Amino acid sequence: MSDQLTHLDEHGAARMVDVGGKPDTERVAIAGGAVYMQPETLRLIRDGAIKKGDVLTIARIAGVMAAKRTSELIPLCHPLPLTHLDVETILDEEANAVRITATARTVGKTGVEMEALTAVSVAALTIYDMAKAVDREMRLSDIRLLEKRGGQRGDYVAGDKT
Repeated sequence: MSDQLTHLDEHGAARMVDVGGKPDTERVAIAGGAVYMQPETLRLIRDGAIKKGDVLTIARIAGVMAAKRTSELIPLCHPLPLTHLDVETILDEEANAVRITATARTVGKTGVEMEALTAVSVAALTIYDMAKAVDREMRLSDIRLLEKRGGQRGDYVAGDKT
């Protein structure tokens, strides 16, 4: 692990990293997370019975929309031309959770980890927003990078990709 904080200049001031000299390469990032809830809430989502509409479809769309605007949300992120963004939602009946996975791809000078993480985060927030009328105790959790490919620092795969 690098002990160098790349978003700080020699005086400790925040700055956007200059990636101009880096080569364009294919970059892929996969992030995951979950929204834990009461069993009845999960059943309502599964059955399409939440009054606001199709929770999972709207959450996936929200995740895609958010990933495309990541550089507007995270101050020092570079705007990236995404070549692919996919948000998947899976109902985990055993854990009473909706599991979210986002895969982001680009060809460029910097990675797409923040786009994948933003997609998962906003999809989770959307699930909460749509179902909060029936379950205010929902818990957004486990949001993290699961895998990254491409770039100078090489590939990364989480040790416990669950």
